[in-house]
Amino acid sequence: MISVPKGTKDVLPSQAYKWQFIENCARDTARRFNISEVRTPLFEHTELFARGVGDTTDIVNKEMYTFTDKGGRSVTLKPEGTSGVARMFIENGLSSSPLPMKSFYITPCYRYERPQAGRLREFHQFGVEIYGSAAPEADAEAIFAASDFLKKLGIAAQLRLNSIGCGTCRAEYNAALKDYFRPRLDEMCPVCRERFQKNPLRMLDCKEETCRAIAAGAPKITEHLCPDCAGHFSNVKGLLDAAGINYVVDANIVRGLDYYTRTVFEFVSSAIGAQGTVCAGGRYDGLIAQLGGPSTPAVGFAAGLERLLLLMENTGAEFPAAPVPDIYIAGMDGASRAKAFALAAGLREEGVAAECDLMGRSVKAQLKYADKTGARYVAVIGESELAEGAVNLKKMSDGSATKLAFGEICNFIKGEN
Repeated sequence: MISVPKGTKDVLPSQAYKWQFIENCARDTARRFNISEVRTPLFEHTELFARGVGDTTDIVNKEMYTFTDKGGRSVTLKPEGTSGVARMFIENGLSSSPLPMKSFYITPCYRYERPQAGRLREFHQFGVEIYGSAAPEADAEAIFAASDFLKKLGIAAQLRLNSIGCGTCRAEYNAALKDYFRPRLDEMCPVCRERFQKNPLRMLDCKEETCRAIAAGAPKITEHLCPDCAGHFSNVKGLLDAAGINYVVDANIVRGLDYYTRTVFEFVSSAIGAQGTVCAGGRYDGLIAQLGGPSTPAVGFAAGLERLLLLMENTGAEFPAAPVPDIYIAGMDGASRAKAFALAAGLREEGVAAECDLMGRSVKAQLKYADKTGARYVAVIGESELAEGAVNLKKMSDGSATKLAFGEICNFIKGEN
């Protein structure tokens, strides 16, 4: 037997409606914030992620699914959604469109890493990107949209907020980090020693316990913000206060991608163990220019759907009921089966969820199957029903029956909904 690849997962019919609920909540949040959907390719040129995500990140160094295609080009299955949207923004000249451009995506992503609860090698993200605004209001709106989405799902998560500054204050902070880490560099992992030279800020994001313990005493970025970044961060906090969004300032948040600047944030829950972050994002004002486009400020967030689903199931969050047929129409013989099929077809055209037999089952077996599907109503057609052009429509919840002409079934069911 050929099994599913490690780190991937089938979505069965018994689970798919839960996914649809999460996706529908995402789309509803996007609609109310006037955020339009975009779709980018599943794979991109590898250079896009090396330049965008950053060659000091674990994603680029260890986790990307990269291969050479038949034309000799290096391509990569997208490990995250932002870089592809940034490439789309540049390539299609969207900087000349009315700004801000607010977009969202629901997309599969791929990272080669050890599978664990809420983290797979193929996973799905809901992401929001706002291009064109450097104002703190854009940061606050992205955070507000993320908060709104999580509330619609019934997820209680703590918002943690930080600023990692701009190029001006980052240079001073990197120097302070090097002064701090230099005496203990020999105790740290090889990756951190490499990051020390290229991007010391990323040392704060190391997962090795020894490195984490050393990093805990490092200088805080909030102590090194330039006046502009400090003012921006203060304004973001003020807007969140005005909107009634609670938060905790956490100076240890740096995010795992090199393109972030200024505001960074995470929504965290303890209900899924070590993988506590359920939604995260921030500002990335230099990304578009870094990829060859015009200087364009940007801010956004992404949430992993698998992690959200796990959190909802662990906390007993309420999902809507799984969809069931409105009616199952059983047929007793060839002629009545044909009529059942025709009635089901007509009801479906009118928006009624109708089922009929596709397996050649006996009437008894059809009724047993109808019960398993959870059908709200059942009708059985035989010779007498065909002759009369009417059926007894049985309501499965209480066993009551109503006699209806074939042409009355649709309006009756719609009136009961």
